[in-house]
Amino acid sequence: MPAAPFRPVLAASLAVSLAVSAVAQAQVARAPATRFADMAAIDQAVAQFTGRAIGVPGGAAQPVDRRLRLVACTAPLALGWRAAAHDSVLVRCPDAGGWRLFVPVAAARAEAAATPAPPVVQRGEAVTIAMVGDGFSVEQGGEAMDAGPLGGWIRVRTDPAKAGRSDALRGRVVRPGLVEVPVD
Repeated sequence: MPAAPFRPVLAASLAVSLAVSAVAQAQVARAPATRFADMAAIDQAVAQFTGRAIGVPGGAAQPVDRRLRLVACTAPLALGWRAAAHDSVLVRCPDAGGWRLFVPVAAARAEAAATPAPPVVQRGEAVTIAMVGDGFSVEQGGEAMDAGPLGGWIRVRTDPAKAGRSDALRGRVVRPGLVEVPVD
């Protein structure tokens, strides 16, 4: 029966432990939880800054990764272009010890398509047609049936006297006046 004198001490210790646990839980409930930045709000801020929606040329290439755990800012986000090329947006938390985030911008494919390369071969122009294969090359005169830029593919024919399309070949413009037709 030596354990009997310890029962009141054990019971009192358990009661104190439960009371401390309840106080600790109340303090945790009152303490502000570590808040994280709202990724959807960052997406919205980037869209407002660029004036374009996510995925649209000139806007964010894709939404900000939702797995990021950035500390929430108390001050408004600071946004700016990363470089003069406007290829990504710098999003900054201006708080002391704040974070920086680079958001890639979708490429403006429409701008590249708006300025096609100038043709170096004109339709109806006399060209040299080079039939090129593995270890050989044969050249003969011909006529360009299309205009084309350097590196572009055009139709050519070997006998300008024949106006039919059956003898048209497809070749790549190598330089002005020279079109290569690959032979396998």
